[in-house]
Amino acid sequence: MNSILNKLGDLTERADDLILRVRNRLGLLQPLQIVTYRSYGTPTRLYVKGRLLTDKGLGQPSADDSRWHNLVDMYRRFESNEISGAQLLVCPSDGSEHSIVTDEEGYFTLNLEPASLPAPVDFLWYPVEVRLQQVPAPLPTPVGLKATAPVLIPPADAEYGIISDLDDTVIQTSATDLLRMARTVLLRNARSRLPFKGVAEFYRALQLGRNGKRNNPFFYVSSSPWNLYDLLDDFLELNQIPPGPLLLRDFGIGARKSSSPSSHHDHKLREIDNLLLTYPRLPFVLIGDSGQEDANIYREVVRRHPGRILAIYIRDVLRPDRATLVEKVSEELRNDKVEMLLVQDTVQAAEHAAKSGLIFTEASPAVENEKHKDETARED
Repeated sequence: MNSILNKLGDLTERADDLILRVRNRLGLLQPLQIVTYRSYGTPTRLYVKGRLLTDKGLGQPSADDSRWHNLVDMYRRFESNEISGAQLLVCPSDGSEHSIVTDEEGYFTLNLEPASLPAPVDFLWYPVEVRLQQVPAPLPTPVGLKATAPVLIPPADAEYGIISDLDDTVIQTSATDLLRMARTVLLRNARSRLPFKGVAEFYRALQLGRNGKRNNPFFYVSSSPWNLYDLLDDFLELNQIPPGPLLLRDFGIGARKSSSPSSHHDHKLREIDNLLLTYPRLPFVLIGDSGQEDANIYREVVRRHPGRILAIYIRDVLRPDRATLVEKVSEELRNDKVEMLLVQDTVQAAEHAAKSGLIFTEASPAVENEKHKDETARED
């Protein structure tokens, strides 16, 4: 089966390359854009990731956008042409320059070691400039095309980090109901998709922590495809949820793409492992939902990294079979002295976090107040 998928992937890549060249000759190729993704690093190592694509032509989302408009935008996210074999220059603020070439899907990924870093420009975020040097012939190379990649570097006095899922944890997606999930994902945009009630206030309280410095870093690990990056990043900003690196997954066919049932589990576990290895002295809070494999994944994280997990919150998606699984895992983790809570809403998680000393006691009623405001706003 894998050999068939690999051959199909090769054929798909060749077809994409042919279509790209034909569109270029006919003058139908849209302008190129460098899409950079929020990433993370340390004072001695930066992780930079992005993609070179034709411009998707996506505008700013509006609450008044029709379902048809949102559906067309979703099609554009997946239809856009990626540019492989392009040469880019990655330039951190220490004055160094690092060359990188985009892969067959237009992605570029670079781990680099800066000589020094100045103070962050935007709170915890350090800007890394990415410039386009050359694209393969016969495509024309735009002059002066560049973008900025924001890289999060947690400060030394951060109390803990937060690793959170997105779908059915932060964003109401209904991932356990395929039809409802399809309607939500395809027909709603960043403004019309809904966060869970009170989640923004709870996440802000976790970012603030107990030292009041608002320097606890967030990381979002999801199996959503990179094509949805702009929608998810806009969603966090519009709902005033703390920004963080979005660690998504590449969907596709071929030797480097995973289409097995375990790919969701493997992707999330690999990304979380990388985070805990990158920040060996930083403990973490894990947040997920009972809809998929979060409980099992987080149990494995606890076993691989003993003493690093402060608490685990699992949002109940109201499926008894999944709740039973979470309760079983929670019982197992008591031997590891890690609490995994199956919570009905954000307020329950905030109350536990306050009692555990993760957030200020006053933050718990603030989360409850925001929940009530969210409920009132949605009734209107």
